[in-house]
Amino acid sequence: MIKVGIIGATGYAGGELVRLLMGHKEVEIKWYGSRSYIDKEYAEVYRNFFTIVEDICKDDNMDELAGQVDVIFTATPQGFLASVISEEILNKVKIIDLSADFRLKDVSVYEQWYKIEHKAPQFIEEAVYGLCEINREDIKKARLIANPGCYTTCSILTAYPLVKEGLIDTDTLIIDAKSGTSGAGRGAKLPNLYCEVNENIKAYGVASHRHTPEIEEQLGYAAGKEVVLNFTPHLVPMNRGILVTEYATLHKVKRADGSESLPTYEEIKAVYDKYYGEEYFVRVLKKGECPETKWVEGSNFVDIGYVIDERTGRIIMMGALDNLVKGAAGQAVQNMNLLFGLEENEGLKLAPMFP
Repeated sequence: MIKVGIIGATGYAGGELVRLLMGHKEVEIKWYGSRSYIDKEYAEVYRNFFTIVEDICKDDNMDELAGQVDVIFTATPQGFLASVISEEILNKVKIIDLSADFRLKDVSVYEQWYKIEHKAPQFIEEAVYGLCEINREDIKKARLIANPGCYTTCSILTAYPLVKEGLIDTDTLIIDAKSGTSGAGRGAKLPNLYCEVNENIKAYGVASHRHTPEIEEQLGYAAGKEVVLNFTPHLVPMNRGILVTEYATLHKVKRADGSESLPTYEEIKAVYDKYYGEEYFVRVLKKGECPETKWVEGSNFVDIGYVIDERTGRIIMMGALDNLVKGAAGQAVQNMNLLFGLEENEGLKLAPMFP
């Protein structure tokens, strides 16, 4: 059995980790860490675990925890892991971090966008960006995994094959994204109150959202050059879900007769199939179908669709996922499975919930 510790177990992502790991046949949760609820029964914090989890919440002592488990999940605010991580800890245990502390390779970019000093830049280069469908082999060998964010996972996976194959002009890439309120975490915040969110949709972090450089960095690796794009997130009145709509100009393809034309639907489909045809968790939809958040809710699936606009020479790419599962906890479990040589979908074979 893989012994697991969770720090930040009482946040939304932490609670989702517990839910998923309770159904994982190879896992035993040894530590429910929560600075806010020390010595309180976990099932009192989340009553859905009544009679299922009998443990109490402990503190966030990484040094003590590292000696008791095989892997630690840190579902914590930005800056926590960087402030406590050490070589001694990493020599004892693998860490999967759900914050942004080790996602960006340039420490100055991290400090610019997150407005905090990075306390452990010496581990940035070693950390592996845990987007399993792209970095699978590197993840298997890692000690420290930087679990991607929800907006970034959906945004990157939706565009990645076309960026990698050079089929779109990345200088024209625009990403419009929408998220349910759980993406903001469980903390009490005025903008997330029911009366503030209900019957409303709003853009936020316009031209300044901190997931922007993460998307740019990862798509830049795919493109083999710097990528600069517009990313605009929106908050919508639902519990879960991410929907991204991405726009980019298509590069024309040279034909056998010397002419040039836009790639066809079938040619684009062949590219998506090249990258995702064997992927369990990425579902490329049929022609004419658009992703919807309700069809991925509660699951680790990503649904992707696209439409070619012949009139403008652009492609509209769409992706949907559950921000707490594939966008956080599910992806973290997927990373754990890779780290320990398990089937990648172990504990994650959950059909989406509906209604």
